[in-house]
Amino acid sequence: SERLHELARSMRDHWLGRIALGSVAGFARLDLFDRAMSLAAQLFSSLLPILIMLFVWVGQSSTERFADAVSMPPVAQDVLEQALDESGGSAFGIAGAIFVLLSATSLSRALTRAMASIWRLSRPKTQLTNAWRWLAVVMALALAIVVARSLGRFTDPIPPRNVWTLVLTFGLDILVAAFMPWLLLANRVPVRQLIPGGVVFALAMLVARPASEAYLPLALEESADQYGSIGVAFTYLAALYVVSFIFLAAAIIGNVIAEDEGPLGQFIRHGRPTRTEDPTESGGPAES
Repeated sequence: SERLHELARSMRDHWLGRIALGSVAGFARLDLFDRAMSLAAQLFSSLLPILIMLFVWVGQSSTERFADAVSMPPVAQDVLEQALDESGGSAFGIAGAIFVLLSATSLSRALTRAMASIWRLSRPKTQLTNAWRWLAVVMALALAIVVARSLGRFTDPIPPRNVWTLVLTFGLDILVAAFMPWLLLANRVPVRQLIPGGVVFALAMLVARPASEAYLPLALEESADQYGSIGVAFTYLAALYVVSFIFLAAAIIGNVIAEDEGPLGQFIRHGRPTRTEDPTESGGPAES
């Protein structure tokens, strides 16, 4: 026990140690594992219907684009095409679109509660005046998924190959991860304090996105062959759980970085490090 206390005291004297200790405390306070699973379920039930609705409105020829946006295997893509053949764009009339959008706002409310907990703000009240914020966030998320999957078609051929796609996707990840909490929390947390979490999220996605692009289609194919649509659904949930975990963990780490008392944290909060005044510079007599 004494060794652990000594280790903790030693870690608090170093920036990385303080970030590690603060992040672990934040993970425990948020109940990260359970919160990430809840958020993954909300993403699945909110974003996929919006994506389907958007591509149905664009036209049935866009089925392949939707399948590519969510890494859908051929088996599941065939099911989607059959459904669109039977229903066409009428599946999402005005009433259907309103229902899908209103249902999707549950994702925004869940994100709001998570962000408020991370930044230790009072629990936000559910008010209709915030409905536009909820809708803006879910639509921005849906569009970000499509844009992130489509960037490579336009930027990969530009030399140096693949570099511009990487740079733009990195910037998009930062924008999304900082924009969502700023909007949902009604600017109660300044943007500059949300940027560190966005950068951490973007750095993590540099590893997670290529791994997902390599593994997810294979996993979806196998799940579809063995378990059908149920297997596809659970595989998507598992992938969304990983993304949700990364997003929430990055937000917690970003919060700890922004609130740290070291020079970096002071710069993030105030725009410059707070300087400790030296008595010899204040005009007082220096001790001999």
